[in-house]
Amino acid sequence: MPLDYSAYDQFKISFPAEWVALVETNRPKSLNSYNLKTWEQFGQIFIQMSDDSDIRCIVFGGEGRAFCSGLDIKEMGSFGADDDDMEAARKAIKFRRFITDFQDNIKQPHLCRKPIIAVCHGISFGLALDIISGMDIRIAAKDVKFSIKEADIGLAADMGTLQRLPKVVNNLGWLKELAYTAKIFGAEEAFTQGLVTHVVEDKAAGMKKALELATLISEKSPVAVQGSKETINYAIDHTIEDGLAQIANFNTYAVAGDTIEAAMSMAMKKKPVYPKL
Repeated sequence: MPLDYSAYDQFKISFPAEWVALVETNRPKSLNSYNLKTWEQFGQIFIQMSDDSDIRCIVFGGEGRAFCSGLDIKEMGSFGADDDDMEAARKAIKFRRFITDFQDNIKQPHLCRKPIIAVCHGISFGLALDIISGMDIRIAAKDVKFSIKEADIGLAADMGTLQRLPKVVNNLGWLKELAYTAKIFGAEEAFTQGLVTHVVEDKAAGMKKALELATLISEKSPVAVQGSKETINYAIDHTIEDGLAQIANFNTYAVAGDTIEAAMSMAMKKKPVYPKL
């Protein structure tokens, strides 16, 4: 059985298939905007799931008619309201700590050892793009409305969009235009530019596609899958030679039981059964 996730009241967490977790932001009345409690729980969920041996793949989405509408401006806008009398340098250091703590939580999907599939639908503004930039596979429903919305509220996106998406999309000028203008764009444009992997009819179709993929991934060796995620992520920021050395080191100790199980199952024409990792 998976670990206990009942304390995370900002999210709906279920286990629709063996080895598969489904995590959905559960603030539909606020269009799944994130406040302090939401983003703290977000990070903790992925830290916990990274070490949960009963989970091999995670699907992430949002309850209601939006994937995520960004920050809860009403609540987050009041941060520091009691600090008006604080000396400027100390106030700045406090705010910087707030930003880096937020970043530490939002980057957890990237650090999570398990593959994560995002299913985006409806409003997917601002923080939504920060969130999916750290996920492995991105699926978009045709009704999705993406925007790097921070420019409209006087900010540069600071939770990962501007750092990760240049390494994801295939047109840097397009990404810069979006960051400078906060322009809304849809699923087909996102697919053309490499932001999303699949475009589907609606959220239900997206969830169906994601769960099919998650089930398929979960049937593979968890050593191979987690090793592949680690290796691809490492390769993004390193040379080919460094990447080859990293995977050589990984496979030196990783090639063992699962490789034997795969070979024997292939010979016997049966589906391999891999133990927990």
